[in-house]
Amino acid sequence: MSSDHAAGQARPLNHSVLDALEIPVPGYDRSKVTVGIVHFGVGGFHRAHQAMYLDQLMNQGEALDWGIAGMGVLPGDAAMQRALEEQDHLYTLVLKHPDGTLEPRVIGSIVDYVLAPAQPERAMQLLTAPSTRIVSLTITEGGYNFNQATGRFDDTNPAVVHDLEQAQAADKELSAEPPATVFGLVVEALAQRKAAGTEPFTVMSCDNIQGNGDMAREQFTAYARLRDPELAQWIQDTVPFPNSMVDRITPVTTDADRELVTREFGVVDTWPVVCEPFTQWALEDSFVSGRPPFEAVGVQVVPDVVPYELMKLRLLNASHQALCYPGYLAGYRYAHEVCQDPLFVEYLLAYMDREATPTLQPLEGVNVHAYKRQLIERFANPHVRDTLARLCAESSDRIPKWLVPVIQENLAAGGELTLSATIVASWARYAEGTDENGQPIDVVDQRKDRVMIAAAQHEDDELAFIRDPELFGDLVAHPEFTTPYLAALRSFRSHGARATIEAAVRGTLA
Repeated sequence: MSSDHAAGQARPLNHSVLDALEIPVPGYDRSKVTVGIVHFGVGGFHRAHQAMYLDQLMNQGEALDWGIAGMGVLPGDAAMQRALEEQDHLYTLVLKHPDGTLEPRVIGSIVDYVLAPAQPERAMQLLTAPSTRIVSLTITEGGYNFNQATGRFDDTNPAVVHDLEQAQAADKELSAEPPATVFGLVVEALAQRKAAGTEPFTVMSCDNIQGNGDMAREQFTAYARLRDPELAQWIQDTVPFPNSMVDRITPVTTDADRELVTREFGVVDTWPVVCEPFTQWALEDSFVSGRPPFEAVGVQVVPDVVPYELMKLRLLNASHQALCYPGYLAGYRYAHEVCQDPLFVEYLLAYMDREATPTLQPLEGVNVHAYKRQLIERFANPHVRDTLARLCAESSDRIPKWLVPVIQENLAAGGELTLSATIVASWARYAEGTDENGQPIDVVDQRKDRVMIAAAQHEDDELAFIRDPELFGDLVAHPEFTTPYLAALRSFRSHGARATIEAAVRGTLA
């Protein structure tokens, strides 16, 4: 339909207007959907990913007993609760294709939302109901409450201390406040289920971190151990925490996105979601009380997620690092600008083909050659508008996890290292704090001072940047790595980014 027609007939999104909309809407009776999943962290990614897969299943007549109830624990979650409640928990998902095509759909798989601090009894009723068989999470890496230095559960967090104190008071039959953290809520619900003889639920992390299920198991059982070692052991023995690999670029919703949904589709949506067309979910098949038939809508339900994680970390994530620093130094500011430049595309594919792919494990159901070419298409999508500044941020967290293992494996196997060394050198040059036009770079990194001080020593010690064993292990001791690294660093500093990556691809770095 025309934009003018859509804007003239714009309707606030709710259940009563579904039949009048001219975009796809739920084809199932939402009054028959019951809650089977409680989800912590309802944001853009969850609604573009897990909730979308369930909506697809429901449109096939499946999984109507696996509806989602969102659960918020933070003050900011009240805004999501209001937005969803005003719209009968419906929202618009818009896929932005590279050619500019927009693909909208109204998603109906979320059927409830509880703000736990304001509705503690409802929250606990949902979590302890036998019909709740999965508790899922997108709470971000920071939500797992671990100490960055030790990796262990942070038992000094005031909210965690509060929940533990209140749980102990309740155990002594004293007056106690309800839990205020995701750890307190989930562990209290499991304690009540254990006491009642109710089967536990599966805790399913959908966060974009390596070994997300292992991370969740470690942190939730650490909290439980502080509360009651016997309960912690029961959780360890009976509660599955499946690992998963999730992937879909989902930018933060903007006012422009809201206006687009109204203008193009005649829908007034307080909080729509926009994302790229690509989506992937590899999920370990480890559940205690059943699960939706996710494989029917393209989820790769597998016995081991690690090969899929490695593919994503070493191809997608490491390629983001490969493009962001030289791209920024050369004057680009968006990922799509870099990936519309043939030289940079050749460089990214060379890294993926020559150095990353040899370190991957066998993958069932994935055409790795096609996946790599599809990554370039995704990065080049001008409508996603992923900033290089975002990709360059927190490099000291990213490079050691995503790229250094590739280098170490290729060192051990006698494989190629030039392109990986060039990526590290581009970070070192970026950390000097100015681009090739002399403009200052705002380096965003929790180790900012450390990496910038190291980069500032390049005139006196060309290897200063890679001497940090926490970031690079013992790479500085390997001439097979330091030789191409120094050649690339010197080239970045004297000839610039374009000349350097061209030489790296051609094998002429010297």
